[in-house]
Amino acid sequence: MSYESKLFVSVIVPVFNDAKRLKLCLSALEKQTYPQTLYEVIVVDNASDPEQNIASVVAQFKQTKTVYERSPGSYAARNKGISHAQGEVIAFTDADCIPAPNWIENGVRNLVGTPNCGLVAGKIEIFFKNPQRLTAVELYESIMALPQREFLEKHHYGATANVFTWKSVIEQVGVFDASLKSSGDVEWGQRVAKYGYKQVYAEDTCVAHPARSSWRELYKRSIRHAGGFYDLQVKTSKTFWERNHKFFVSLFQDLTPPLNFTLNVFLDSRLENFTQKAKVSSVMFFIRYVSAWEKMRLKFGGDSARE
Repeated sequence: MSYESKLFVSVIVPVFNDAKRLKLCLSALEKQTYPQTLYEVIVVDNASDPEQNIASVVAQFKQTKTVYERSPGSYAARNKGISHAQGEVIAFTDADCIPAPNWIENGVRNLVGTPNCGLVAGKIEIFFKNPQRLTAVELYESIMALPQREFLEKHHYGATANVFTWKSVIEQVGVFDASLKSSGDVEWGQRVAKYGYKQVYAEDTCVAHPARSSWRELYKRSIRHAGGFYDLQVKTSKTFWERNHKFFVSLFQDLTPPLNFTLNVFLDSRLENFTQKAKVSSVMFFIRYVSAWEKMRLKFGGDSARE
């Protein structure tokens, strides 16, 4: 890659109570093929518990600095990182991700090589604690988690576990909606598309992301996603009737048994036997009914969860 343009990159990593995996992420970012003089890493501590000692983890890496954001939510944290960024290029990843050694280099090349590019959504590769003995939740994750190409091509956004953009694009379309605790990447990515910017998927710009492995982890993610979806519906509805119509449609969809999904699972050759297919189907039932319950809780005045 030519560095004649000497593009400076700011990598933004929000973190909340995840010091152990943050260290692995920062170790990977320290070993990038991109010249170290041309990038910085900004870790945004989103009010982690004091015993996590995020600052001491960050201090072990010379490319990295830390800033603090008290408002709960990863999008508020990313906005704080953006406000401190020195780069013309802004890259986003998460504390539990492990970027490939050429992640920054390839992300910048794809961004520069695409005229009028608004965002590059890189591949997110799922990995498992024990690939030989996957739990039901991991089996589900193996075929459903973070399909970045599908996010981009069907829904016009990239999950912020792996996104590159220009700072000038953010200056034009605005930062993330800090009030959202989930789905902020959906709203922002679709805003970028509405401004007419091109969006590209990059297979060669890869981060590894751990699969959820337990029902508890899946429950926490499901209520966060349901809350983000609910909050976004409320914000984008112009009238009382539109807001309630969207709510009852989404609730009906959640409460409807996912028979089409189950049929497709039983036709999916990536799952080896009946037991695996039954386990994956049961996970989808769990997600649907947890989501329905969370939306009803929010409808009656609850607050959306941050994790």
